Amino acid sequence: MKILAQRLKEVRLENGLTQKKLAEELGIPLKTYKNYEAVGTGHTSPSLETVVILAKRLNTTSDFLLGLEN
Repeated sequence: MKILAQRLKEVRLENGLTQKKLAEELGIPLKTYKNYEAVGTGHTSPSLETVVILAKRLNTTSDFLLGLEN
């Protein structure tokens, strides 16, 4: 799931969002969102439902975030 963490950060930055701003928009704690971008280092990954929500907010697809498409 390391690709998810990398792509979340990449797309978040492309959208001009901070971790704090995105977490606020999603209604989740900042620490939880930070853990999403730290996946692969022993942190919890988001549920598939959350990946879909993130993709919609970040104007991308869940397939892209999960590394299923380029």
